[in-house]
Amino acid sequence: MKKETFKVAGMSCVNCAARIERGLSDAPGVEDASVNFAMGELSVSFDPSRIGEKRIRELVVGLGYQVRADGDDREELRRERNWFVFSLAASLPIMATMHLHGEPRVAFLNLVLASAVQFSAGLAFYRGAWLAVKGGSANMDVLVALGTSAAYFYSLFAFFGAFGPHGEVFFETSAMLIAFIRLGKYLEARARGKAGEALRKLLKLQSDTARLLVDGVEREVASGSLKVGDLVLVRPGEAIPMDGVVVSGDSSVDESMVSGESLPVEKGAGDEVIGATVNRGSSLTVRATRVGAQTRLAQIFRMVQDAQTDKAPIQRFADRISSYFVPAVLLLSLITLAGWYFASGEGFLFSFKLGIAVLVIACPCAMGLATPTAIMVGSGVGLNRGILIKKGSALENVARLQLLLFDKTGTITEGAPVLTDLAAAPGVTEELLLDRLYSAESQSNHPLAAACVREAQRRGLSLKSPTDYLERGGFGISCNLNGERILAGNSRLMAAEGIDLAPLSALSAPLSAAGKSLIYLASQGALLGVAAFADPVKPGAARAIAELKELGIACFMLTGDHHAVAAAVARETGLDGFEAELLPERKLAVVKEHQGKGLKVGMVGDGINDAPALAQADVGIAIGGGTDIAKETGDIILVKSDPLDVVAAVRLGRATLAKVKQNLFWALIYNVLGIPVAAGLLYYPFGITLKPEFAGLAMAFSSVSVVLNSITLKGVARRLGN
Repeated sequence: MKKETFKVAGMSCVNCAARIERGLSDAPGVEDASVNFAMGELSVSFDPSRIGEKRIRELVVGLGYQVRADGDDREELRRERNWFVFSLAASLPIMATMHLHGEPRVAFLNLVLASAVQFSAGLAFYRGAWLAVKGGSANMDVLVALGTSAAYFYSLFAFFGAFGPHGEVFFETSAMLIAFIRLGKYLEARARGKAGEALRKLLKLQSDTARLLVDGVEREVASGSLKVGDLVLVRPGEAIPMDGVVVSGDSSVDESMVSGESLPVEKGAGDEVIGATVNRGSSLTVRATRVGAQTRLAQIFRMVQDAQTDKAPIQRFADRISSYFVPAVLLLSLITLAGWYFASGEGFLFSFKLGIAVLVIACPCAMGLATPTAIMVGSGVGLNRGILIKKGSALENVARLQLLLFDKTGTITEGAPVLTDLAAAPGVTEELLLDRLYSAESQSNHPLAAACVREAQRRGLSLKSPTDYLERGGFGISCNLNGERILAGNSRLMAAEGIDLAPLSALSAPLSAAGKSLIYLASQGALLGVAAFADPVKPGAARAIAELKELGIACFMLTGDHHAVAAAVARETGLDGFEAELLPERKLAVVKEHQGKGLKVGMVGDGINDAPALAQADVGIAIGGGTDIAKETGDIILVKSDPLDVVAAVRLGRATLAKVKQNLFWALIYNVLGIPVAAGLLYYPFGITLKPEFAGLAMAFSSVSVVLNSITLKGVARRLGN
């Protein structure tokens, strides 16, 4: 299956989006089609062997919509602005002279101006309404086209005397109505543009050109033309145009775009660099390893784009309401017209205007925008924080979590052991113990050996090369150091060599009970001491778990490590519980067991063994420094691998869900209150009615208010914690 995203123009409300989804989902070879109305984007999963991108575009066009290029957003904004300016300029003279409609020349001028607006700026509504009706659905264009047409054609017939001498013209209604709706469209497009700022900023990070080195000669080329294996020169201050490996040069690189960390990272020969990060030091020569759509930046872009296109569960509620909304409004409009005409003495024109007001004040757009705009802004806030939201539904699901299951190694802990304790035998110094350990372990690839080497180098010890080196798997190492026979290994090695461990049992027992790994060291048959190692808990892990528990989320750990090690980590971090010595299938089973109890379960992990559980969980949260399969399976990726970002993701999800609920509430309240007012409910007690043109203005601003309310989510970034 292949997944592609297309920009779609011509949608007037969420019903249009639903129509495109239905039209494409029925096409052979299309597995899934999802439209983000707020972004104007269509995401299609399809089988390339059965249907191609060209055919998908043709189907969209056949449904009455346009497929745009990525750079057309600014053009659409300019077009909406121009239509608003034109319709307003033509409508103002009509408004200014509306009291002079009895003058034939004035009335004729207003007819000309109203006709110009009706069949130019208003033509898009006719086109959209016709396509919707032809396709067996109804959208906002139907409401606008009916409302404006009713006002315009009634005035047109009245102008030519069809209703006798008392026929009243009100060309200002249709003209101003179109102008106000065009204003709403313009403001909505502008506000939606601000909501998608994070994604556009991401695209701007890309370097357009690259300095390609061919036989030592520098040549400037388009970055899109680079191939894997090309050598590229990156000068100070320039963005790296692709992912690669440093061949020569030493510099510092600003990787804040990927890691969120403000401090630059030192890079030298053999180090990996990421496209769109900025070289802050001296020149680097880099060999390309990933270019174009394979770069890390492109992958991040696709993740964010997919998140913004994906539908959250709560959006289905809005979609269901919107699908019945337009037919219901049409019925209410007819009831309003008939009710006032037959049950009151106000006359046809009064009843007619109220019927038009009901048509145009109703707004399915606000409900259609409520969820996707909030998710768009929320995913952008996460992106800036280093929290990649791969699915929009993940933002809602993470807000509802009741239980979080954590992997241990690389998730709660650093993922690499460090030397934590040195317990020397009587008469032996710590420095001597580490010196001998350093020499013995220097040639081993074991993680504990690497930890020994790191600690010795940190303390500035010099390396003495051993001879007769022998490493026995599952036991340890034996070697000679200047004629001195050294043994470094576990208790089994010491027992095999007849070394008595009793003299150090008082020191080693507590270390072992704490879940630490031990390496004993002996020289010439005598015990020198013991070194203890542990995979340290990440600095923010305990705080993260405490804050998650404050948010009402239970925290448990699942690990394949030994029970004693798991118990020590659980005590240190304050976990609610743990299971140790697990196989991957058991992690998956634990997730299913808790889900079977009706709990919303999240899984946080970084390894291949975590992938099944990440996929099964309601929300899979992958650590950015983990394996590719974990990141591919997770719904959310924590770029900085910081446990505190789990807390930030939950808070962001809750803030986003709250904003969605606010948007839906105000969209529904607007219609619940606005439609009765437009229908004349306040006329007899207070003499209040709503002119159709002002009903149209209110409708336009309801959509804008939903988008602007979503944009306020950006303020939540300050409350996500450090």
